[in-house]
Amino acid sequence: MMARKTMARIARRSCLFVCIGATVLLAACASSDRPKPAELPANPGLIGVATAWTARQGPVSFPLQLAVAGETLVTASDDGTVRAIEATNGRERWLGSVGESIAAGVGSDGQFAAVVTRSHQLVVLREGRELWRQRLQTGVWTAPLVAGARVFVLGADRSVLAFDAASGRRLWARPRASEALVLKQAGVLLPVGDTLLAGISSRLTAINPTNGSERWMVALASPRGTNEVERLADLVAGVARDGTTVCLRAYQSAVGCVDTARGTLLWTQPANGHQGVSGDGRKVYGVESDDVVVAWDAATGERRWSSERLKYRALSTPRVAGRSVVLGDSFGFVHFLSTEDGAVVDRVATDGSPIVAQPTLVGKTLVVATRQGGLYAYRPR
Repeated sequence: MMARKTMARIARRSCLFVCIGATVLLAACASSDRPKPAELPANPGLIGVATAWTARQGPVSFPLQLAVAGETLVTASDDGTVRAIEATNGRERWLGSVGESIAAGVGSDGQFAAVVTRSHQLVVLREGRELWRQRLQTGVWTAPLVAGARVFVLGADRSVLAFDAASGRRLWARPRASEALVLKQAGVLLPVGDTLLAGISSRLTAINPTNGSERWMVALASPRGTNEVERLADLVAGVARDGTTVCLRAYQSAVGCVDTARGTLLWTQPANGHQGVSGDGRKVYGVESDDVVVAWDAATGERRWSSERLKYRALSTPRVAGRSVVLGDSFGFVHFLSTEDGAVVDRVATDGSPIVAQPTLVGKTLVVATRQGGLYAYRPR
């Protein structure tokens, strides 16, 4: 009986298990019996959010991560289409296709763009033309990272691989960790200086990008629970970076900050959320599982404010844009909250379908993508 109650509780948070070999993947998603979402008050319209442009692409059901390279935005859709767009005006720079459905993407450095297909193919394009592809031994939910003329991949089994961006030659591989459960959600993979950072379970691992050797490892959370599902604490995509300080979230466990120059944990706080975080150097902003928005002090981890104004609206990972924390919801609204106290300062509507990627800032232009394939660019004052 206790086991059934435990699994029912987990099922309310999650809706899909997928087996790949010996690895079980847990997908986080909105529950069908989620409480009634908070009613939206009249839009205060305090900052004047102007629409810069709109565009259409195919529907998106995978964990899309919009890539930014200078003033160019690279995006993708379920049908395998990958496109580069000038963020200032929405003009298409190039359009390509990988010929099959996409499971993870997009990574780009402005020259190369990389995605992973549902048949485990890592595909790299240049100016919209396929350059090479390599079959991977595992599924991938995290967008490949393109940096330093290399393409880095974080596998669903927590393996990390590096390829030469021009030729596709595999440079090195780190085998998977021993944990059996992996979250079916985009994880952490980013460069800081000459170091590659990867989320391996609840641990942030620093890797030498030239040979794959480990430099240091910091645990953000200590997984706890009566079974493997409850102990799941993967680091999730959506990272706040300020110089060499990186702040991030462990799934349903904690939020914390790491000094990547020293490889030390600065602080950690219990936090029950499944989306990543954003920050502005002063505060770190995140969303709890009930969609309460929280701001923590970036230096100490002390909670500065919380807002229940958007409770149960299935919010996206936040993004700081100027003096606003920007979040999309499952109804296609984009909300702007004050970084000072969490007050709602503005709101815009898209096509009514969920916002599927973290709002992305390209210069002064804020871009959001919807599940139905809408791309909306705004310029908040």
